Amino acid sequence: MNSAQLDKPAPRLDLRGEPVLVTGASGFVGSAVARALVDRGARVRVLIRSASPRTNIEGLDVEVADGDMRDPADMTRALQGCRYAFHVAADYRLWARDPEEIVRNNLAGVTAVMEAALAAGVERLVYTSSVAALRIPADGRPGDETGPLTEAEAIGAYKRSKVAAERRVERYVAEDGLAAVIVSPSTPIGPRDVKPTPTGRILVEAARGRMPAYVDTGLNLVHVDDVAQGHLKALEAGRIGERYVLGGQDVSLGKLLKDVAAVTGRPAPHLKLPIRPLYPLAEIAELAARITGKEPFLTRDSLKMATHHMYFSSAKAERELGYAARPYVEAVREALGWFRAQGYLG
Repeated sequence: MNSAQLDKPAPRLDLRGEPVLVTGASGFVGSAVARALVDRGARVRVLIRSASPRTNIEGLDVEVADGDMRDPADMTRALQGCRYAFHVAADYRLWARDPEEIVRNNLAGVTAVMEAALAAGVERLVYTSSVAALRIPADGRPGDETGPLTEAEAIGAYKRSKVAAERRVERYVAEDGLAAVIVSPSTPIGPRDVKPTPTGRILVEAARGRMPAYVDTGLNLVHVDDVAQGHLKALEAGRIGERYVLGGQDVSLGKLLKDVAAVTGRPAPHLKLPIRPLYPLAEIAELAARITGKEPFLTRDSLKMATHHMYFSSAKAERELGYAARPYVEAVREALGWFRAQGYLG
């Protein structure tokens, strides 16, 4: 593919009436992808476990297939007759009593989905990885697709699981001819963050005035609906076997908290804490979580990750896919408005 072709994304697919499967549609990103497909007129089937909440797909014109991404039989049934597929589902936890459970779940899910997609003759599949599987350059430049992590470099079980899963997808592409494109969202925020995600929890706690201090770290923030559109653009124009960062803007945590304060009218925290003295608190929080079973707000792995500014570039997706992201502040406003309307802010 020459440079002129790379600068000109493929034409928009006509998805009207096309059968498409989305895994993880009860979740934050998966539901946004399902909504984007419904808006394009696709015939959307969503795979959801029977015990999962269905708040995010209420009123959405989709066919629900009960099943588990880890179950080969469930995946075979769910993919029957589907032309395209989006594997968005993942065990997205930064802490678990048994951390290896996260790795096992995500690898089992990838294996079952990819095997079933090959057997069903799925024409094209988009796999949702994460910037968690990418390296942050030591020289301060933002990370991009050219720096995949190894499992040994990844911090924590979730990151290791995403690295291992991404390598497995790449093997299916190289060895079995799977027509898969990999997308790597950065840190999505916005409405319908039901659980909420770790970043959504930061927004909620800050909006409730429960974050009097912060650490010197940074994130790449993006509206969840822009991430969803990036998935569709990857389906249309992504090169098989390639990965594409779907991000927005690089923002320090201090700046994010000031933006939350501006929206809510609360004072922004001014106390910046060093990271090292927080490790004993994280150990206590994790110990309490082992007793309660509730995911801790502070973990040792999250502190290790916070030592880096997790900044990323979406230049490749912009160039090859025609991807674009709105200002992240719009996502902050919409997220806080949704959290307020749903009673998360008290």
